[in-house]
This record gives sequence, C-alpha cells and structure tokens, in this order.
Amino acid sequence: MVSRIHSEKLAASFKFAFGGLFHAFSHNQNLRIHFIIAIIVILASIFFRVNPFEMGILGVMILLVISAEMINTAIEEMVNLIANDHRKEAKIAKDVAAGMVLVTALGSIIVGVLVFTPHVLKLFR
Repeated sequence: MVSRIHSEKLAASFKFAFGGLFHAFSHNQNLRIHFIIAIIVILASIFFRVNPFEMGILGVMILLVISAEMINTAIEEMVNLIANDHRKEAKIAKDVAAGMVLVTALGSIIVGVLVFTPHVLKLFR
C-alpha cells in the first residue's frame, strides 16, 4: 500500500514537471531560441567530432542556460502574480533574473568559442 502511494506521488510529480516543461517551452520564446541554439551546438559538436570531455562541458553549459531561462520564467510569473502594480522591487527581481540568463548565456558563448575555435582552425589548415 505504501509503495503504491509513493509511486503515484512520483508519477504525479513527473506529470507536473513535464507539464511545466511544456508550458515553459510553449509560452517562452527565449527558451525556444535557447533550445534551437542547443541543437545547433550539438550538431556542430558532432560535425567537429569534439571529444567527450568537451561535449560534457558543452552539455553542462546548455543545461545551465536552459535552467536559468526556466528559473527566470518562474520568477517573472511569481512577480506578476504577487505585484499587479509597477513596483520598483518587482522590476528589480525581474531584471536580476533576466541578468542571470544573460550571464549564463554569455558564459556559454565564451565556453563555445574556447571549445570550437581549435576545431574550426583545424578545418582551415
């Protein structure tokens, strides 16, 4: 009985998590852009045959940017729910969350340049 209840709770939490992913993907243009860029990076890493360590680093950066965008979306939705008027604190919360995405995206670009530059240079030699 207890394990059945736990498995039902686990199934429900996965259902909610996938619902959240679907909502974020269908309502957030920036998240869709991040996914498209992630696919391009994965295809480029296959084309250039980056080593497994580099692919791992790229994968972590992809997950970091997508996670930051999803956290940003959650923060924006909560701020919209709590503060209906234009308050300075609400703007700060939204701006800082957006800044988090910007920092992770810029960091991932730097990592991408460091990983792909040797492979691209090798192509032109």
